[in-house]
Amino acid sequence: MTRQIMHIDLDAFFVSVEQVENPELKGKPIVVGGRPDRRGVVASASYEARAFGLHAGMPLTTACRLCPQATFIEGSFPKYRSASQRFMAILTDFSPYLEPVSLDEAYLDVTGFESIYGSIYQMAVAIKQRIKDELRLCASVGIASCKVVAKVASELSKPDGLLEVATGKERSFLSPLPITKLPGIGKKTERILNGLGIHTIGKLSAMPLSTLKSHFGASGEILWRYAHGIDHRKVEPPSAAKSISRETTFGKDTRDHSLLKATLRYLGERVGSQLRQQGKQARCVTLKLRYADFTTITRCHTLRQASNADQTIFDTGVELLNKALSQEKQAIRLIGIGVSNLTEPGRQLAMLDSSAQRLGQLNKAIDRIRKKYGFTAIQTGRTLLLKEINLSSS
Repeated sequence: MTRQIMHIDLDAFFVSVEQVENPELKGKPIVVGGRPDRRGVVASASYEARAFGLHAGMPLTTACRLCPQATFIEGSFPKYRSASQRFMAILTDFSPYLEPVSLDEAYLDVTGFESIYGSIYQMAVAIKQRIKDELRLCASVGIASCKVVAKVASELSKPDGLLEVATGKERSFLSPLPITKLPGIGKKTERILNGLGIHTIGKLSAMPLSTLKSHFGASGEILWRYAHGIDHRKVEPPSAAKSISRETTFGKDTRDHSLLKATLRYLGERVGSQLRQQGKQARCVTLKLRYADFTTITRCHTLRQASNADQTIFDTGVELLNKALSQEKQAIRLIGIGVSNLTEPGRQLAMLDSSAQRLGQLNKAIDRIRKKYGFTAIQTGRTLLLKEINLSSS
């Protein structure tokens, strides 16, 4: 039986969620990402804003210059996450074979479900209608025999579209499209392909496999297969997270050690909270720094015993930070902390190791209060320094 794969993508997701909450924003150029007078990038732009050249990843200052009449919104990740969970719940009602790609897009393997809905196309119509009725959001859907073609189809159908590529027509569907429409082709790859005289996916598919491999190595074979509409990847449910991290970009580059450590403490508490929420401990702590010249470094340390305690994560992060600060005098643009090598709790405490037990009980008590009243309901003395600073961590 030929596979039938859907790629479902919510249109201008962050903006659309804001417009559902505030209908007065509809039909206007809207940018979610932060205030234009602060450092940051566009997270999402309405189609009205995109008409002025705005796009995700663009610096907010550039977006403001191109479209000064746009409304700029800070955004709320918990709100978007809630909408995403409802979106995924709708999809699982149609097929259990779901692979979320991000908050606003997912693959669905719907092979064999046509007998229930009449056709896969009608099934997609029903999915779009459910999303519109229950979330008041618009989704674009691509249907094909494989993931890569379904993804391209959904992109071409935006906004609020539905495009089905018949089995056997994958290559002819892709052939006239520019190479930038093929997933995995970034600016660097595009430049190399253009230098070889390749501007369309059809031209790419006509290239000898050996030539592509000589320029791109193993990635050349993937490009060749995708250009032919061949993609054997399965739709797979998400695996358990292998790491947890938080980072933030400062409004201004800083050398202030107190600010850096206060921020590190706050981010470490976020990581610790998520670790405990997942019932995990970590063996490795990693510090991430990005300097004013955009040089980025990571430094890691393996713990003697796995832990999910905020204090352990912070103490390890500070050690790594102090060492980095002693070696580099540049101002810092971004700081982050993460944990990896996650394990199930199973630490055997020494008979007199009461300090670790007290820390664990304290963390659990703080978690309960924060769950009820919000994360900033309790702040440690060090993080009070951040009270007047708007920290958006990711």
